[in-house]
Amino acid sequence: MRYPIVPVPPVTILDEDEEITLSQLCRACTVRAEAVQAMVEEGILEPIGSELHPWRFPGTSIRRVRIVVRLQRQLDVNLAGAALALELLERIEKLEAQLRASGR
Repeated sequence: MRYPIVPVPPVTILDEDEEITLSQLCRACTVRAEAVQAMVEEGILEPIGSELHPWRFPGTSIRRVRIVVRLQRQLDVNLAGAALALELLERIEKLEAQLRASGR
């Protein structure tokens, strides 16, 4: 069976050193600015800047927002629960990285 070829949009890998705007973050994660603002208030995201519109975020914020959105949509977790789950997931990743590094 042959499957149709689906064009893949270009992907840009961002790291902590790269910054994105609030609107870029909203587009990349298909969320509204109000949702991002709620994540900032919950401590999930830390914007660079003091006002809503000039806010900029580290490139790694896209991953964090996508995880939170997935937890909310698929598991019906509230924002506080998603923040806790995200923190625990990141701790697990850090510990696994330390284990891999110490095993070498």
